[in-house]
Parts: sequence; structure tokens; C-alpha cells
Amino acid sequence: MIAASDLALLDGFERALINERLHMVYQPKVSLADGSLKRVEALVRWDDPKLGPVPPSRFVPMAERHGLIDLLTNWGLTTSLHQWLEWRAAGLDLEIAFNISALSLQYLDFPDLVERMCRALDVPAERLVLELTEGATQPLVKLMDTLTRFRIKGIGLALDDFGVGYSSLMQLKQLPFTDIKIDRFFVKDLAESNDSRVIVAAIIAMAHGLGLTVTAEGVETEGQLRFLAEAKCDVAQGYLIATPLAPAEMAAWNADWARRWAKFRAA
Repeated sequence: MIAASDLALLDGFERALINERLHMVYQPKVSLADGSLKRVEALVRWDDPKLGPVPPSRFVPMAERHGLIDLLTNWGLTTSLHQWLEWRAAGLDLEIAFNISALSLQYLDFPDLVERMCRALDVPAERLVLELTEGATQPLVKLMDTLTRFRIKGIGLALDDFGVGYSSLMQLKQLPFTDIKIDRFFVKDLAESNDSRVIVAAIIAMAHGLGLTVTAEGVETEGQLRFLAEAKCDVAQGYLIATPLAPAEMAAWNADWARRWAKFRAA
């Protein structure tokens, strides 16, 4: 039986999804080679008129439990791809990263659906990267066919929160990932912890040896950013660079970041 509070939350979410009251924000990821905008992570937000802001940590698991995750995923992907077209028209050259539930990967035709979305909007498939959390990848070995079909179509696959699960290396060996994201747990104390520095440097070297791109998430200080750049990490993401932004804020942020990056490199 669903608790009354959860039932109200579920009803509100269904209404928001059906009536398009959700919205997307996008967190920039920048190249540590030259500071350029490399990719944005698309993030769903829900601000309910009665409940206020509801975090994804509440409504995404609820969508998974109650059969709404496919509707949410389709809406989020379509919205993000439309936004990519607007940015391209404005001269912003970037990739879109989108978080995918492991439940969606149970369907062999899911890669075909995503490819059709890209084709319908004339978005190159290689501009899309699907992110999967390491915790969610425990059953993903059984879904190798689905993941491989994404790679055949040119769509990237990123392993999120890398390093916090017991079977990280097994996932890299068995699954066709193109990117890994170093968990913020290892990034937060880079300036103080030699252990973290050794682990992060080792992850970067290992990933590059496997032909993977590395993103460090949770970057909040210039010290962290400097170490990651010196360690040849490919991409950085975090509040030092940008909080999640509304689409209309991206161009102004990009110009401001170019100035901040030039100052950072000159220091």
C-alpha cells in the first residue's frame, strides 16, 4: 500500500509529466586541455506549486517503481535534443549527457528508439552520451546486447560515480563504456589527501590505457582543478565551473568561463 504522502507525490508527478511542468537544467563540463565547453549534463527538475522543489532522488525512484520511467526518459531526451538544436543554431558546439535508468535498458529496441529520436531532429548520434551509475550497472552485464547496440549506433556510454562500487574494474572490462566519471568522493580532498591524489591519478592513467575519456565530477576549488589538469584528466564538472544552468544562461556563462579559464591558466 502506498502511503498518503507518497500517493500525493506520485499524483503530482504524473500531472507534472503529462502537463509538461517539468523542466531541464544543464551543467557544463569543460575540457581540461583548453578550457572549452565539451559537454553538458541534462538534469530534470520539478518545482511543484504545492510541494515546492522536489529532488530527483525522490521522483526518479518513484517513476521507476510505478512504471513512469520510460515516459520521463522520453520526455527528457526529446527536450534535451531540441535544446541541442537551439545551441547549435547559436554557435555552441557541445555534446549532451543524459542519465538513463537501468530499467530502460531491459528493452532491446530502446537503442533504436533513441536513434530515431536523433534522426528525427537531425542530431548526430555521436553528440549524445548516456550516463549510467555504477550501482545500476550491477545487472548490466546481462544487458550487454542493449549497450553494444548503442555503441554500434555511435552513442557514447559513461560509467558514473566510478570508484565507489566493488566491481568497477569488472564493469570496465566487460561493458562497452566510452567514458568514466570519477566520483566526487575522491575529488573533494585532492588538495589535502595524498591517497586521493594517488587514486585519481591511477584511475586517469588506467582509463586512458583502455581508450576511455575521464571526467572528474564535484570540482569546487582551483586546487582540485589544477591537480586534475596536471594529471591529464580530460573533462571537469562541478560548482567551481558552473552550477546547473537554464538554457538561456549558457552563452553568457560560456563567455565568462573563457575569461576565468584564461586567468586560471595564467596563474
